[in-house]
Amino acid sequence: MTDAIKEFVLETVSSEVFGVWFLIGAALVFWMQAGFAMVEAGFTRAKNTGNIIMKNLMDFCIGTVVFIAIGFGLLMGEDLVGLIGKPGFDLFTNYENFSFSNFVFNLVFCATTATIVSGAMAERTKFLSYCIYSGVISALIYPIEAHWIWGGGWLSSIGFHDFAGSCAIHMVGGISALIGAKILGPRIGKFVKNKEGKVTKVNAFPGHNIAIGALGVFILWLGWYGFNGAACTSIEQLGSVFLTTTVAPAVATVVCMIFTWIKYGKPDVSMCLNASLAGLVAITAPCDVTDALGASIIGAVAGLLVVFGVWLLDHKLHIDDPVGAVAVHCMNGIWGTLAVGLFATDTAPGYSITNAAGETIKGLFYGGGFELLGLQALGFGAVALWTAVTITVTFLLIKKIFGLRVTREEEIEGLDATEHGLPSAYAGFAMLPEYIDEGETVVAVTGDVPVAEAVEVKEMPKVAADVKPASGEKITKVEIVCKEARLEALKSAMVGIGITGMTVSHVLGCGVQKGRPEYYRGVAVETSLLPKIQVDIVVCKVPVSAVVETAKRVLYTGHIGDGKIFVYDVENVVKVRTGEEGYDALQDEE
Repeated sequence: MTDAIKEFVLETVSSEVFGVWFLIGAALVFWMQAGFAMVEAGFTRAKNTGNIIMKNLMDFCIGTVVFIAIGFGLLMGEDLVGLIGKPGFDLFTNYENFSFSNFVFNLVFCATTATIVSGAMAERTKFLSYCIYSGVISALIYPIEAHWIWGGGWLSSIGFHDFAGSCAIHMVGGISALIGAKILGPRIGKFVKNKEGKVTKVNAFPGHNIAIGALGVFILWLGWYGFNGAACTSIEQLGSVFLTTTVAPAVATVVCMIFTWIKYGKPDVSMCLNASLAGLVAITAPCDVTDALGASIIGAVAGLLVVFGVWLLDHKLHIDDPVGAVAVHCMNGIWGTLAVGLFATDTAPGYSITNAAGETIKGLFYGGGFELLGLQALGFGAVALWTAVTITVTFLLIKKIFGLRVTREEEIEGLDATEHGLPSAYAGFAMLPEYIDEGETVVAVTGDVPVAEAVEVKEMPKVAADVKPASGEKITKVEIVCKEARLEALKSAMVGIGITGMTVSHVLGCGVQKGRPEYYRGVAVETSLLPKIQVDIVVCKVPVSAVVETAKRVLYTGHIGDGKIFVYDVENVVKVRTGEEGYDALQDEE
């Protein structure tokens, strides 16, 4: 066998092997949808789990439909003046000659961009509105900017480099998430405001299942080897990409662990999980052009940047991002894009970054000057501007036409029940009630039911006239049954009028409405009792009328079901420990 034939055989085998790896990589990227679903579900509250799973499912399914219709053509079609690809329907009209692998590969990347937005806007977004903007991202926003970078557009022609998507995917998804979360507003109770509207406190809403969140991170890390490595064309390049894709997130996680340990006194679990993803996002653009040292530095910065990003959104910008999507994807997408201009080295296997003149250019820290860094900054600015303008217009139009946010009542109850008719994603497990500290925020009256009907007061049978409390003081019990979400506000209001003791019980019940009909897979579920809170207050010196009127004011929203108040005469009160009776028994002083 001649050398020429040997070379031809090896090239053919290599081409076939990497063709198969290309599709395996695409499958790994698809599997990342499961990772995103687990991270988002684990980092949010149990009452929204079904909604989150549904959104992540529909990201890919809706994305596939619109990518077939227009997205793929805009991304990979014949270049038109460096800005967009020419739309077409070769998938249907010329199937035998269609690039099947290329379509599937680009589709799974496209779906990732929309998924990123889901986490930052979780727990309060209308499902219909989510489906619409997810489709817009997959049909227009992502394909056009990705064409600039990977489809033969203007950025690729000048030397801008983003090997696997720090800019094209993660930064775009992160910017969309940032703008969406800002327009949408925070979850109820996330930020406590005073009467002047100034944020005085930031509340934490812990994720309901960190184990699921951690599983999601490991799934994503595994999928990232396909995300970053699928486009490699040699064993050496693939090995180098795998190395940098391992080093950067590992270093990011260690740095984050040390930093949070020092800053908060304990290593923060959820923040370290975010740091692993931050390191993966940051290395995605330069994974093929940097070395181990560069990957380590990129990861270390990512580990600090993710902590800073979460703090910045919570304490300075007051933007509610339940899963840290902005800190992970937006900030580290930007960092990874610029890192190419700092750490690109021609010692990396298969290095091929050239400028418009065809000259090889390297990163600033490897002797290449500022040229590549400038190109990366230009690409970042152009893609960021395109994304910010288009997604802002999209969100504002959706908000105007369909509404972007669910109602207050729907958000408090949870989107599983209100958006999907799913009582719980964890059937058979009791969900603990949630109490939200809203500070001095006044609840808007959204209904038109009179106070007397919305918060009904019932005076119960009197104690017999010839029975008097041992102390001679009249004692009254006020029993308040109300929605769980109003407990904190009610408690604060009662303390404000001098009530220092109360008993709180979780109760279940249904009024004449018999609860609300619920269905699972189209089959009606048996009527369920609705959770309420029962607050018992025994008063003697504080006027009963003050307690009743304060409770009515705090609980009233204008809807049937705001609550009921029962007023009882109390014959006597006896303190078991001391034997004291009446008013004296109500006092806690020693």
